[in-house]
Amino acid sequence: MTFAGEVKNAVTVRAALLVIGVLALQLLFIASYVGALHRPDPTDVPFGVVAPKQASKQLVTQLDGLPGGPLDPRAVSDAAEAHKQVMNRDLDGALIVDPGGTTDTLLVASGGGTVLANSLGKIVKQAEAPQHRTVRTVDVAPASPDDFNGLSSFYLVVGWCVGGYLCASILAISAGTKPANRQRALIRTGVMALYSIAGGIGGAIIVGPVLGALPGSLWGLSGLGALIVFAVGMITLALEALTGIVGIGLAVLIVVIAGNPSAGGAFPLPMLPEFWRAIGPALPPGAGTWAARSIAYFRGNALTGPLLVLSAWAVVGIALNLLLSMRRRPTGPEGADGAREAAAPGGSSLA
Repeated sequence: MTFAGEVKNAVTVRAALLVIGVLALQLLFIASYVGALHRPDPTDVPFGVVAPKQASKQLVTQLDGLPGGPLDPRAVSDAAEAHKQVMNRDLDGALIVDPGGTTDTLLVASGGGTVLANSLGKIVKQAEAPQHRTVRTVDVAPASPDDFNGLSSFYLVVGWCVGGYLCASILAISAGTKPANRQRALIRTGVMALYSIAGGIGGAIIVGPVLGALPGSLWGLSGLGALIVFAVGMITLALEALTGIVGIGLAVLIVVIAGNPSAGGAFPLPMLPEFWRAIGPALPPGAGTWAARSIAYFRGNALTGPLLVLSAWAVVGIALNLLLSMRRRPTGPEGADGAREAAAPGGSSLA
């Protein structure tokens, strides 16, 4: 047999297409991570200004006109309201002007991202210097001393996401990507739910009581973790049921390639380029990271949106799995393979 014939026998068309798909994922991984994280510049950071009426408008205009547009300033009625809005995560920082002195107060929340809090300090100090004013920084939601750069929430969520799509992938590989019927789709969903509960509780215990990396409610983080694992797992199962083994690659595309760099973990959302800032809150890693930080540092504020996002991924995953399990299987060789797969010893209950 010629060399070309050997190659043709050794590398099927399907294998070649899968390799090309892997290469595409590799290049997208590089483009997404480097594109999102190579130049973290604050842009349009929600920022409050508390000042006397005659000075407030002028100061807002001055901050809004800073080179590069790092701030999106708006007037706030008083210091108490500014503190409330930072804790509610409506603002990332606020400047409180002292009309009787030359030292103003900057409110930041390093629990939402230490890098952003530090950047706000530098921006405001540079803006105040020409007026011969100084700035005193007050961290109203400080990151834990054991949570370097506020990254523990992000790493926790990444671990939960990885567990979700790996568990779903194992279920698919071991017992067939397409569930044989609705009952077996429900069994897979049940297995995924039990795994999610264990993963959520386990992750929360590790970052809380074991390592002391994150404060906040242990059970709040456990519930969040279970939802993240379940949402990622179910959407992975749905993609696998829809496209076969390619679904694993699609899950990696959504969660790892698009989701992780846009999650606001290494750099909070206002420091990311526009594209990643736009998609981040709609993907599981971004919604999960925001929610984990809210539970750990912001008294559970601003949770509704992220929880709805995660719930939507879970519901869509469940619905697709059930619908796809009711599809009529082909009667040819592919259908025979599916029947053998369902009858295999390792796949009788999860197929």
